[in-house]
Amino acid sequence: MDLLMVPYSSDPSLKTIQWPPFLLASKIPIALDMAAQFRGKDSDLWKRICADEYMKCAVIECYESFKNILHALIVGEAEKRTISVIIKEVENSISKNTLLTNFRMGFLPSLCKKFVELVEILKDADASKQGTVVVLLQDMLEVFTRDMVVNENSELAELYHSSKDTGRQLFAGTDARPAVLFPPVLTAQWDEQIRRLYLLLTVKESAIEVPTNLEARRRIAFFTNSLFMDMPRAPRVRKMLSFSVLTPYYSEETVYSKNDLEVENEDGVSIIYYLQKIYPDEWNNLMERLGCKKDSEIWEKDEHILQLRHWASLRGQTLSRTVRGMMYYRRAIKLQAFLDMANEKEILDGYKAVTAPSEEDKKSHRSLYASLEAVADMKFTYVATCQNYGNQKRSGDRRATDILNLMVNNPSLRVAYIDEVEEREGGKVQKVYYSVLVKAVDNLDQEIFRIKLPGPAKIGEGKPENQNHAIIFTRGEALQTIDMNQDNYLEEALKMRNLLEEFSEDHGVRRPTILGVREHIFTGSVSSLAWFMSNQETSFVTIGQRVLARPLKVRFHYGHPDVFDRIFHITRGGFSKASCGINLSEDIFAGFNSTLRRGNITHHEYIQCGKGRDVGLNQISLFEAKVACGNGEQTLSRDIYRLGHRFDFFRMLSCYFTTIGFYISSMIVVLTCYAFLYGKLYLCLSGFEDAIVKLARRKGNVALQAALASQSLVQIGLVMTLPMFMEIGLERGFRTAIGDLIIMQLQLAPVFFTFSLGTKLHYFGRTLLHGGAKYRATGRGFVVRHEKFAENYRLYSRSHFVKGIELAILLICYRIYGSAAPDPTTYGLLSSSMWFLVCSFLFSPFLFNPSGFEWQKIVEDWDDWQKWISIRGGIGVPSNKSWESWWNEEQDHLQNTGCLGRLCEIILDLRFFVYQYGIVYHLNVARGDKSILVYALSWIVMVAVMVILKIVSMGRKQFSADFQLMFRLVKLFLFVGAIVVLTLMFTLLSLTIGDIFASLLAFLPTAWALIQIAQACRPFVKGIGMWGSVKALARGYEYLMGVIIFAPVVILAWFPFVSEFQTRLLFNQAFSRGLQIQRILAGGKKDKKN
Repeated sequence: MDLLMVPYSSDPSLKTIQWPPFLLASKIPIALDMAAQFRGKDSDLWKRICADEYMKCAVIECYESFKNILHALIVGEAEKRTISVIIKEVENSISKNTLLTNFRMGFLPSLCKKFVELVEILKDADASKQGTVVVLLQDMLEVFTRDMVVNENSELAELYHSSKDTGRQLFAGTDARPAVLFPPVLTAQWDEQIRRLYLLLTVKESAIEVPTNLEARRRIAFFTNSLFMDMPRAPRVRKMLSFSVLTPYYSEETVYSKNDLEVENEDGVSIIYYLQKIYPDEWNNLMERLGCKKDSEIWEKDEHILQLRHWASLRGQTLSRTVRGMMYYRRAIKLQAFLDMANEKEILDGYKAVTAPSEEDKKSHRSLYASLEAVADMKFTYVATCQNYGNQKRSGDRRATDILNLMVNNPSLRVAYIDEVEEREGGKVQKVYYSVLVKAVDNLDQEIFRIKLPGPAKIGEGKPENQNHAIIFTRGEALQTIDMNQDNYLEEALKMRNLLEEFSEDHGVRRPTILGVREHIFTGSVSSLAWFMSNQETSFVTIGQRVLARPLKVRFHYGHPDVFDRIFHITRGGFSKASCGINLSEDIFAGFNSTLRRGNITHHEYIQCGKGRDVGLNQISLFEAKVACGNGEQTLSRDIYRLGHRFDFFRMLSCYFTTIGFYISSMIVVLTCYAFLYGKLYLCLSGFEDAIVKLARRKGNVALQAALASQSLVQIGLVMTLPMFMEIGLERGFRTAIGDLIIMQLQLAPVFFTFSLGTKLHYFGRTLLHGGAKYRATGRGFVVRHEKFAENYRLYSRSHFVKGIELAILLICYRIYGSAAPDPTTYGLLSSSMWFLVCSFLFSPFLFNPSGFEWQKIVEDWDDWQKWISIRGGIGVPSNKSWESWWNEEQDHLQNTGCLGRLCEIILDLRFFVYQYGIVYHLNVARGDKSILVYALSWIVMVAVMVILKIVSMGRKQFSADFQLMFRLVKLFLFVGAIVVLTLMFTLLSLTIGDIFASLLAFLPTAWALIQIAQACRPFVKGIGMWGSVKALARGYEYLMGVIIFAPVVILAWFPFVSEFQTRLLFNQAFSRGLQIQRILAGGKKDKKN
């Protein structure tokens, strides 16, 4: 850590830049060897040293520090004159370029060795070693005078002989008149100078890996690079624009409790165990700071436990991390104000001397400390709007205590909340609502403002309502909106003055109203999924936003740490739109609102904030579902309508393709796949394809044959990686970008992005048809755990599994009945991209699920899924406990939609009847008959099967409990009847085994269509008493789909190498950093037992 420190107080005697020690590491030892071995002129030696700027600075700094130490230590008059003569002689030789002539530089390393020993003693400041200091000074003088000096200096010789005549050695002194002041007067500046000098003299290894922490290196690299970007000149702190930061908070984690850190999930992994393995270097640093040798020692003291809780919370997505990051703004303002306002003496004393004031300075209103506090309060306000804080206090919730502790530790933090009070008005007790702002005073919260509201604040979307009620408590000309999962850094906070000056810069016809800021995604360090999402988000918030802002001029607000012109927006509709449903993605509507009111939105790359993203597949899917629903509502909003009508043609197209157009275009691509396959299916089942192929072959029409054998190439996953490639290439070089692109392909990034495309399209299309967009909580915990099959099935059944199986049936039917691809090789070439889509939809949840192919987990998942699908639902039974409850919840969108939505659903479901209509005419039992009678007979068979299922269902209800023998006889009768019918059909109607499988392909989609239509017409089906049969049939279909999807996973889980390969594939980033991810997956119990 010391290698990274820059001196906080400047030394006026040093005539060079004091670089961080890690840049100067090993420079002094190299310079010593160079001087000792050099044979030539002084100017040539100095030229070689100056060729390395850091070596030059290190040499000058060490020489000046050497002189300062000697002057500070030596107080004897004879000794002072001796040192002055020596320094004068050396500097004369330097000025005349005769240093190598007058001194033997081969003995310089010996002199330096003695000096290092002296500095080491000074670093410890042990008063008992005064005699050792004297001896070292005498040795250094002897090395210089006897070994290094070529021609003895007369003045120096006279001083040396005079000391001999008096019978006293130099530097020895007496008790009454000491020649050496040891230990010297200790100050913070002296201590820092000695420690720094010791590092410069002793560190010999290369500092190319300093700092070793990857996050520290990234932050330093970005900060130094950003200083070379174009940014406005920062004004004095007193003249900078004042601003506020607003953070909405509901009930997320504030600070992890001890129990949160210790509690284990089902895999035996606790949060603290996870953090120890993911951040091993930072964990070791924490142990060193606390003075603990073993991990168990950290739990023995309450003070250590508190430090541990904060350490863990600052590595999660918690409110304490966000507050710590945003309070860096205040710290940066005070630091910059200190440089503006401090006098020369205070500058030399350093900033730390001001930030640790005396009691007198604290009470004085004219002290520098008081001035810095006042300036910081005027220029910066931070409001965390915790709308449930009042209820949490009344209920004794731990979160309320944690929020109060945050206010105590950050005195300038303000918390706004909604207080619900029952008051008596006119003889009636009514609930009254207040917006309240509080601060911490004497470890308690003290009310600052209380504003009565006309009614309940939360009538629309939660987050924007939470922001809107607290807007009145913000101050200043600018407002930065910060999400609860964001972070900030001190070095970035230093550039806030520059960013605020952008409001006064020329950015076109109108001055900016929203300043866009880039983000760093800090959650992409472990799994491949987190890495994919981190790269995707990074490209979106950098190159994407940059292009949207300029030249397209269609950048809006996307929930990033953008800075608003507070006065502009507070007088033109506010910052957040809160209408329920339509404003689910409330942040982008702030950008719509600003643009419609002649605002100008810019984007700036030289400053950034941190942001956490979801790291598990299920979390990512829930987030993308929320975004897709939000885009569906945007499509129906009047804001998009107005923008489309008021933009010019080119800006209109830019707005379309960068907002809802992406979802519409992607939906059209997938719908085109469906149209392509259903068209192919109709051609081959109707016989048109066979006739056209024969005609083309007979006439030699190659073009027609090629058209029939065309394929639909869908590689959305590869296309999604291209923006990442460009951004990585721009920031880290195209060689790195090519390497990362190849690694992403090997880690199946196209599979993930194709799968996420299915999520977006499903929820976007459902929102367009039926509405019902709602906020979906994703959770912001640490996710390296196995998701159960039942959980995956609930989340992806309708969005991916049903669509994947439908596409698979289409491809199978085309393989069986198609004529354009007669051999497997041709068929494979024509349908490979489609099968890629099918496999991505069906198996991505298992491929990206930790331990997804571990046999023990597979067995537990199957038992859990069977239990879930068999439990009956009812009032109070949650969807994660019963299939029936989940099935009813999946139909909520149909219950809330209108007649047009139900009609559209029914029309879309009619496509499943195509299979039966086409396949029954290809059965051997049809004997080539093409009349409508064959199709009618197929419906009779369908109805017969449904009647049999209804009889079984009724028999189970009537007889299964009290008359089991009767129920078993009914089932036996039906089974025997079915066998007899099949036997007669085999013998009399030439039925074949192939016909049975073909009938399954025909009738299974038909029955599924009937289930879907029955759900759309639920009131009518319930009225005729058929709802129970529909439910029973649907349960059977769910069980069948589960078996079809789960079977390949079970087969792969038989082979142990598959699980190892999947772990390596999913956690390659962790393996690359040497992390023990396998121990995390295996659980922490083994370590605890050991």
